[in-house]
Amino acid sequence: MHQTSTSPISLLLISENRHSHYYLIQSLTDNGFVVTINCCQQVLVDMPPKSSFDLAIVDCATTADIGIALCKRLCKTMPVIMIDGSDDESCTIAALNSGADDYIARPVRQWELLARIKNVLRRSKTTETLHHGNLSVDPVRGVVYKNNEEIFLSALEYRILLIFLANKDKVLTRQRLLDEIWNIGGDYVNDNTLTVYIKRIREKIEEDPASPQTIKTVRGKGYKIGN
Repeated sequence: MHQTSTSPISLLLISENRHSHYYLIQSLTDNGFVVTINCCQQVLVDMPPKSSFDLAIVDCATTADIGIALCKRLCKTMPVIMIDGSDDESCTIAALNSGADDYIARPVRQWELLARIKNVLRRSKTTETLHHGNLSVDPVRGVVYKNNEEIFLSALEYRILLIFLANKDKVLTRQRLLDEIWNIGGDYVNDNTLTVYIKRIREKIEEDPASPQTIKTVRGKGYKIGN
């Protein structure tokens, strides 16, 4: 369920301590969101009905495994932002690969969370099937096809491919890609990580990964979707 011009955006805040988010809830409410808060274990046992919320915020810092499990299940029905206490790159990648649409390390700055919520909701509105060459992507189901056969991409690989397809006429710098993936800054992310993921995507979508025709390298600038 995505908001209409008359319907407020409905957020599900999942936390270990429902009493620790007073100021965050107040900020979200002041900005027009309707916030429902549930505990991590409760949601893991009793998942919300499909389309009950526009977006989920998962904050299960001391039980990261539960947070990852929640992301994997929730991402099938709604966008997810995960909050954790670590800004370690491996934690970020684990969260994104679990299906989270974004990851925020503590301390959470309210203005930053608001910006990320809006950005994730904007991305999630895409519903039309995307086509490029022998590739097609169904954003509603999160499925990628190559030559009409389904191929598997991890959550982060899928997100990177969507960024390219949404910017077909643009050269995307490496920093722009990092900023899009992690939404803000991206300077704490090892640049080599992006190289690894681009390589993995090419191995899955290109006819000849050694001579890529879909995701092309623009020397000295970045990458671009090929014609």
